[in-house]
Amino acid sequence: MNKNINSFEKLANTSDYSFVENLTNDPDEKLNGNNKNPREVFSGHYVNVAPTPIKDPIYISHSKNFFEELGIDESLLKEENFVKMFSADLSNVPSPMRNKGWATGYALSIYGNEYYAQCPFQTGNGYGDGRAISIFEGILNNKRWEFQLKGAGRTPYCRGADGRAVLRSSVREFLAQEHMHKLGIPTSRSLTLFTSKKEQVQRPWFKEHSYSRDPEVMIEEDVAITTRVAPSFIRVGQLELFGRRARKHEHKNALKELEQIVLHLIDREYSKTIDVTLDLEKKVLLLAKQFQDRLTSLVANWIRVGYCQGNFNSDNCATGGFTLDYGPFGFIDMFDPNYQPWTGGGIHFSFFNQPQAAQKNFKSFCSALKPLVISKQESIKELENIEKDFIYIMQSKMEKMWARKLGIKRFDSELFEELINLMIETKIDYTIFFRELSNIPKDIKELEKSFYTNIENENIKSKWNKWLEKWNLELNINSKEDKEKLSQEMKLTNPKYTLREWILVDAYKEAENGNYQLIKKLQEIMTNPYSKQEIEIENRYYNKKPSNFFGVAGVSHITCSS
Repeated sequence: MNKNINSFEKLANTSDYSFVENLTNDPDEKLNGNNKNPREVFSGHYVNVAPTPIKDPIYISHSKNFFEELGIDESLLKEENFVKMFSADLSNVPSPMRNKGWATGYALSIYGNEYYAQCPFQTGNGYGDGRAISIFEGILNNKRWEFQLKGAGRTPYCRGADGRAVLRSSVREFLAQEHMHKLGIPTSRSLTLFTSKKEQVQRPWFKEHSYSRDPEVMIEEDVAITTRVAPSFIRVGQLELFGRRARKHEHKNALKELEQIVLHLIDREYSKTIDVTLDLEKKVLLLAKQFQDRLTSLVANWIRVGYCQGNFNSDNCATGGFTLDYGPFGFIDMFDPNYQPWTGGGIHFSFFNQPQAAQKNFKSFCSALKPLVISKQESIKELENIEKDFIYIMQSKMEKMWARKLGIKRFDSELFEELINLMIETKIDYTIFFRELSNIPKDIKELEKSFYTNIENENIKSKWNKWLEKWNLELNINSKEDKEKLSQEMKLTNPKYTLREWILVDAYKEAENGNYQLIKKLQEIMTNPYSKQEIEIENRYYNKKPSNFFGVAGVSHITCSS
């Protein structure tokens, strides 16, 4: 692919701001100065706001793969204007770039329940992009992308916070997005990562070696800005906000604004599959079906690779059907269906409950669409039927995913249930177990690398060997060639490396001291998650979580601001 964008001016010429040009801005923004103080936003799809630059930005890393995909030459990293833009300084960008970004509002539903209490105004009009500001939209290599800075300062939705992101959480998100992409799972992407040694912020955190579930101290951390990129950043919570306003007739343009954002979503994310000439009701129903298809596939894939979203509210659910908002996420170590990396998440956002959480978000999505089809009873009924079908489609995709992980042609519920119970009883490492299983073992000894404890109990050994015998019979392998082929197929489903939190600890510590080499090394490893790598890497990273990290605050569990 040609790196044809080899100057900042060429990047500027890819500009095409469909969101701000086709939708409406907040009519009150001119009355509120620089729009950096918390306030209610009553209407409009976005607020124009200039990001707040970090002081003396220091380059940490960029995604070579994504630069290549976009056609951006790496020489731009040395251009002052490029560095300024992606560390939040838009003051001197050339035309036709905009010298302001935009922040959007959204509603909040937690597990399908509408929330207003966390809004400082108790109305829901204060929720939105509190520290995320979109700064650019353009067409690069014939595809539309939106560029958003995370940690770019205050917006009207900051609810009194400082709008900054810290280095630790920024490193996590930067690495995780490109890792997820290489795992073959739809996700927002990482472009660049910058930090500053001249600006620090305070955050609640844990004492060293603590086992506390609640933060105990305030610590000072370096700020950082990641640039995340996606076809759009429209969330379920965004549609909810406009759906709620239309439902309650909150202002005269409420229904029109809902229609505008829905049509814009279709244009940005579903234009290849939804015919522009169809009437509104048909578009809405197709949108619901296609988002359902994407969301169910996404969640099945999360569970396939051991990913837990942790905080899967409607505002963290992208309507494009990809992974968004790497806040308190985690990749599972020791298998536990109730695994939850976020201290505030509870069982409803735990590992095996993610299909149900997705169903709740889909219900909120359908509710937001209802005002657009309310005049036609048959359309309302069809939308309700689509909503009801979610659980069955989700179950079907989960079963197909488990069959692929196990290398069997059809899902076998009895075989699966026996396995899950054995995995819990034996204390196994989720990633390593399925990778070792991909070698098609016939004896429990071949799986020992994935066990957190030595298996002395003859009864458990017997159970495992019986399960392996039953599983091997179901595989129905007739030759060495068949075995090798199936093994390779399973290894493309079961990754060798996942970005567990304990792996990141040293990278955080070194980054705090200005050494970013381990971040770059982890980039290389985690963008090749299915590959056999050097023996030194395998010994260090294809390994179980060290015992001294179990239960440790900031590693085994994290806060939302992490």
